Amino acid sequence: MNYSKKSLELHQQKKGKLAIKSKISLENKTDLSIAYTPGVAEPCRKIFKRPAEAYKYTIKGNSVAVVTNGSAVLGLGNIGPLAALPVMEGKCLLFKKFADIDAYPICLDTQDKQEIIKAVKLIAPGFGGINLEDIKAPDCFEIEEQLTKELDIPVFHDDQHGTAIVVLAALINSLKIVKKKINQIKILVNGAGAAGIATTKLLLAAGVKNIILIDSAGAIYSGRKNLNPAKKQIARLTNLKKQKGRIEHLIKGTDVFIGISVAKVLKPRWASLMADQSIVFAMANPIPEIMPDQAKKAGVKIMATGRSDFPNQINNVLAFPGIFRGLLDAKAKKVTMRMKLAAAKSLASIVKKPTPHKIVPNVFNKQVVKKIAGTIKQCIN
Repeated sequence: MNYSKKSLELHQQKKGKLAIKSKISLENKTDLSIAYTPGVAEPCRKIFKRPAEAYKYTIKGNSVAVVTNGSAVLGLGNIGPLAALPVMEGKCLLFKKFADIDAYPICLDTQDKQEIIKAVKLIAPGFGGINLEDIKAPDCFEIEEQLTKELDIPVFHDDQHGTAIVVLAALINSLKIVKKKINQIKILVNGAGAAGIATTKLLLAAGVKNIILIDSAGAIYSGRKNLNPAKKQIARLTNLKKQKGRIEHLIKGTDVFIGISVAKVLKPRWASLMADQSIVFAMANPIPEIMPDQAKKAGVKIMATGRSDFPNQINNVLAFPGIFRGLLDAKAKKVTMRMKLAAAKSLASIVKKPTPHKIVPNVFNKQVVKKIAGTIKQCIN
């Protein structure tokens, strides 16, 4: 199927993917008087006296702002806020479909991180959570950090943490199959943007000891020149032997290769140098770092991609709907590392008997949101 052509046809026919739908009947003056003036003044008075009552009387308790400036749209780069709108609409559609959350696309016409922070703070009263989306690194780190400190609702950058949670879940189940321990494996992470750094941090928190992060200039290590603050921080925690070089120099004996980068960077001959029972998560879209058939020929035991037309799709939709469902239900104020680790373990546990072709649940598995949401609520209580 030509998905590009079909997508254009759908978007043109429907004029986008979202619409506002009323929850109530509005057929006469009585309905109008209750829903709007004069009746609406009473919930306003209640909220004015006790702001927390907004969760009781308004949409706030089930609403998320999906905020972007379009500076790092997956596979497309910095295309700006307007061109990013179809992606944001799609994200909101997934929120509604999988977790019954009302999400709204907020596309900000600025590349200034302080303006983004200010804008989100100004709109925050109307939402129960903020989902940052497709904002370039390292800006996204500072934006999330500052908003988390200054807002009383959870802020979650899905490109970072959603990816990290699903990767860890996939790794937990993969290690069960190959019978290796998380604290004894060697991991290469190719791609040091938002997702690569967040994934590395979560893997470290989960017990990984030997991990090397690679960017376009090669291996990241403490003391390397021209590292931005985010890379400097991660350099202090990884590659403790300060190994240098690129994939081909570091791949030998590696147990796990995680690609969050660009197409075709893992050559089959390099993949064949990995350790026995090797694991490859090649998540570049639409073309992964190595194709599954090539990985299989190179001796890779477990292969995952970001695509839905191959087994083992590592997709953020396995994480963010359940995370936000739990956050909203519990009226949480922050997202913590404990929550992220627990969410990954919970997601992994849904697959009772992992196999090389089944390390994560299907995105349409109805257990996923329910189980992750419950896990998040347990972390708060």
